[in-house]
Amino acid sequence: MSYSDAQPILPDGNEAGGGGQHHRARLAAVAVAVAAALAGAAIAHFAWSGGSPAQSASIPGTPAPSSASGSSSTTASAASVSDLAAKVDDGLVDINTTLGGEGAAAGTGMVVSSSGEVITNNHVIEGATSITATDVGTGRTYKARVVGYDRTKDIAVIQLIGATGLKTVSLGNSSSVRVGQTVVTIGNAGGAGGTPSAASGTVTALSQSITASDEAAGSTEQLKGLIELDGSLEPGDSGGPLVDSSGTVIAMDTAASSGFSFDSSSGDGFAIPINEVLTIAGKIERGTSTSTIHIGATALIGVEIASTEYGSGYGYGYGYGSGSTTQGALVEGVESGSPAAAAGLAAGDTITALGGQSVSSATALTEIRDRYHPGDHVRISWVDASGASHTATITLASGAAD
Repeated sequence: MSYSDAQPILPDGNEAGGGGQHHRARLAAVAVAVAAALAGAAIAHFAWSGGSPAQSASIPGTPAPSSASGSSSTTASAASVSDLAAKVDDGLVDINTTLGGEGAAAGTGMVVSSSGEVITNNHVIEGATSITATDVGTGRTYKARVVGYDRTKDIAVIQLIGATGLKTVSLGNSSSVRVGQTVVTIGNAGGAGGTPSAASGTVTALSQSITASDEAAGSTEQLKGLIELDGSLEPGDSGGPLVDSSGTVIAMDTAASSGFSFDSSSGDGFAIPINEVLTIAGKIERGTSTSTIHIGATALIGVEIASTEYGSGYGYGYGYGSGSTTQGALVEGVESGSPAAAAGLAAGDTITALGGQSVSSATALTEIRDRYHPGDHVRISWVDASGASHTATITLASGAAD
């Protein structure tokens, strides 16, 4: 795994992880009928407004978002799961990524502009060397590039290259979500592709915080302000919509996988409120870089960092039995031909600084690395397994699809 921080991925093309507890119904017949009915309809362009509620990406013929969107606790009898899913299916994409020859992963994305801007979870596209997205409404597959991401919020924006006239999802207002409210999760469950699957659920808690562990980066992130749902989301649902009883999107599903896991033992699923998603996505689209928002492709160092199974999970450099107590990010492997390889790093080394900033852990290395871009020259310092110190200047490579 190169230190572009991709999650571990399965060779069969599915996002890794255990199955959810919801019953899933494939909705092919419904989706075909809806696609035919909506064919040729004009689509309102998504207005990046920094995340204000009730955005303008509604599909003609569907209920317009309102400030009260999602406040009802009505059951699925008011509108069946199939009917609700059909209202948003054509605004979704199945996302598939590859990381060199090491496998593939899958997830879901929501189209928010007719020109192909898509929001999804960062962990869906993290570290991908190539990204493709298949539009559910048309069946057409596009190459995609990373516009930007916020790793601490697990939110990313990608752009479908050459896309025009796409249908978009209808966006609601997550500030009105209530405990006990009936919702529907929709996504590319199991990475199967095609018509999205859907499941009814209930909001069990608001403003939840969980620790998400990224096995590939050996780092952790604290995700806050989440909506908790009864029953687990399925792998592949990540980046898909959580909709209310009117069929508007009130949150983005965030499913765990074997490479992106949660510390929650409840078995419930989690979703990021759509107002939060749009606030971050708007900044990304405007090119607003912050301490947590990265614009463009990820820079690659080319090292594999120790994950949480080693010691504390923060990569303390004990040098594989060398007795070293150097604090930093422990290197498990180095990618051939990478900047790290050119500098002479090797397995068992401990990275102690990047760009003049002290590296205390794998998480810290990720945060510092995200401040840079491919092509940047940066100094890296490390201690080898024998305890000798080294410093070199590397030219960062591209570690994500662009």
